[in-house]
Amino acid sequence: MAMSSEKIIQFLKEAFPDAMIDIKDLVGDNDHFAVEITSQAFQGKTRIQQHQMVYEALQGHMGTHLHALSLKTKVPME
Repeated sequence: MAMSSEKIIQFLKEAFPDAMIDIKDLVGDNDHFAVEITSQAFQGKTRIQQHQMVYEALQGHMGTHLHALSLKTKVPME
């Protein structure tokens, strides 16, 4: 079972309300996505911690309803 980009954005916006999110379905199957997320919540966190925060926001769907996710996380420029 796949997950729509809208559902992914919903999970991410719940966890990171200030986020700017750019999402691309890489092969058109709702199963392989590239996501770029810019949020102040990532301030002071390592890249690994940032990615863990994103996986947590997906509430266990990574690896089940969502097969592949290429992540790029950033802190907004001031």
